[in-house]
Amino acid sequence: MKLSARNQLMGTVKKITEGAVNSEVVLEVAPGVELTAVITKASVESLALKVGTRAVAVIKASNVMVGTE
Repeated sequence: MKLSARNQLMGTVKKITEGAVNSEVVLEVAPGVELTAVITKASVESLALKVGTRAVAVIKASNVMVGTE
């Protein structure tokens, strides 16, 4: 698969928390480094995501916000 997004992080699904419409998917992209994405429940099903599945996080954004108290 070729994509224009340059930020692609391969990882393993560590946890899926299903909601009524969306699901929270946690990928471990390096030992102890996790990335969380909220995607539709339909996408989780169509991608056949399960804990232990290898998946890629594709990040295409012009802005990333970071904040502290």
